[in-house]
Amino acid sequence: MNFKQIIEEVYLKVKKLDDKGQLATYIPELAKVDSENFGVYISTVDGLSFGIGNCYEKFSIQSIAKVLSLSLGYRLIGEKIWERLGVEPSGTAFNSLVQLETDNGIPRNPFINAGAMVVCDLLLSNLENPKEDFLAFVRSTAGNPELHYSKKIAASESAVGFRNVALCNFIKSFGNIRNKPWEVLDFYFDLCSLEMNCRELSEVFLFLANNGRNTSNNTQILTKSQSKRVNAIMLTCGFYDQSGDFAFRVGLPGKSGVGGGIVAVHPNAYSIAVWSPKLNEKGNSYKGMKFLEEFTTRSELSIF
Repeated sequence: MNFKQIIEEVYLKVKKLDDKGQLATYIPELAKVDSENFGVYISTVDGLSFGIGNCYEKFSIQSIAKVLSLSLGYRLIGEKIWERLGVEPSGTAFNSLVQLETDNGIPRNPFINAGAMVVCDLLLSNLENPKEDFLAFVRSTAGNPELHYSKKIAASESAVGFRNVALCNFIKSFGNIRNKPWEVLDFYFDLCSLEMNCRELSEVFLFLANNGRNTSNNTQILTKSQSKRVNAIMLTCGFYDQSGDFAFRVGLPGKSGVGGGIVAVHPNAYSIAVWSPKLNEKGNSYKGMKFLEEFTTRSELSIF
């Protein structure tokens, strides 16, 4: 498969499209990003890689980090994690409080804000230095010591995160947050501020294309079964309430973030990251979604 040629052709085609998306202006720091940025990078399990556009410029990966926090939590406590989290699509906005009432404080899945807060709570209870230990896990998985949180973005999110404060306290009222809400929120805002470029993002997710095994040093990050389950949740829940549409049009497990990034995984083949900051009405990168749909259509490679 000539990935380089397909990526170049699709990139140029999508770059010319009228971008109908909008920046995530409700987070002040994200509103400052150059909306014309557009980058793509692919990493394959057999060691090939290729990038184009703004693929080496760092951006806030936002909710994409929730896959990594879930992976660490799953690795630490195994199947017990599902006692406090669901695995179903929410069908509502990523910051909705509605279902928590009917579900007794159990978030529908780990990738909506409420679910990610419960994962943060689990990590706080199981790690000695949660922020440092999580960052060390991500760096080790990526084989890259130069990954960092963004203090500016974390502070920006914290300053306007009133709904997230409400979510965390509401879950606490059901007993599904065990630590102090402000500690959970502080960790959560840092988690979402994690910065990577497309190359780094594609490399850190490559273990999910390799049955849970790190391709660079052959260490087992997740078991094969755990890797399969994380990929399954990405397929069904990775794109807020547009997850079904992504599965239908692209056909890969993936995760988006309101920083404009998307990462998608083809098991046993590759991990691909796309970044274009303008978002569609569902909170997913407008050009990122268009690129991946065209990419899997032309390559004729999806999980289906």
